[in-house]
Amino acid sequence: MIDYHAAPKPLLGIALKVISTLAFASMITVIKLVSDRYPVGEMAFFRSFFALIPVFIWVGWRGGIPAVFRTSNFRGHVIRSFAGAGGMFCGFSAISYMPIADATAIGYAAPLITVVLAYFMLGETVRLYRWSAVIVGFIGVLIILSDYFGPEAHVGGSAVEIGAIFALVGAFFSGLAATQVRTLTRFEGAGTIVIYFSLLTSGAALLTLPFGWAMPTAGDAVFLVLAGIFGGVGQVLMTLSYRYGDVSVVAPFEYTSMLWILAVSFVIFGTWPTWVVLLGTAIIIGADLFVIYREHKLGIERRQAKAAETPAAPLS
Repeated sequence: MIDYHAAPKPLLGIALKVISTLAFASMITVIKLVSDRYPVGEMAFFRSFFALIPVFIWVGWRGGIPAVFRTSNFRGHVIRSFAGAGGMFCGFSAISYMPIADATAIGYAAPLITVVLAYFMLGETVRLYRWSAVIVGFIGVLIILSDYFGPEAHVGGSAVEIGAIFALVGAFFSGLAATQVRTLTRFEGAGTIVIYFSLLTSGAALLTLPFGWAMPTAGDAVFLVLAGIFGGVGQVLMTLSYRYGDVSVVAPFEYTSMLWILAVSFVIFGTWPTWVVLLGTAIIIGADLFVIYREHKLGIERRQAKAAETPAAPLS
């Protein structure tokens, strides 16, 4: 059995996090390349089912099979998978309708939504600083959306407007999934959460088979399988990154994903975000980073308060 409590190696944690963002960006790129030929349910099935390959390799390497299937909260996994599947379906729909850089930028609203949902659903204490960051972040979202809606919109057409709505709804579902994961991690291991998510989402996506799946060509089949493998690899590397570094150190490197997405957007798809989208993205990322900082600081304060309440051991 591999030791779950690895010694802190922050540089390794950061490296794994950055590589995970590259894997996820590769997944999004592949999905974008085939999105005009296959329905969302079919793409979601390939993404979820073939993600199990690297996930099972990782779990097996850790010596976690068959224990990884044991759970005391199957209902929680169902709720998390429903939310995650909603985020996936909406996210894939968004990138099929609009530039991937714009869809990714709106998706960065998910951590802000998580703060709001954690307050209402988990009873977490959210003070003025984080509420202020959430409000500022949502202003950034509105700035991006202004590029798609209203008389001053730089991007016209009902299709891209639909894509923007899907991206925003997908961010909500992703925030809901993150909130549910916070609950699950109190009792369940990361491998169990990932495996049940992939299995349940695969099953949900498979239910869309009667609604117009298309037989992939050989080349597209390779792309669809790669989407799943990239997604699974990204999930494993992201999980490992938090084993080697504190969340406050590793999490900010999530936003290196925008660098990969911008490069792919320009080189492969020949698109570049408008200055309005870039401005809104910068505001959202800034708000997200402030939330991460505040949660880290509050975590330190809670640990110090707990240590102060612990009675000292009697002298012998």
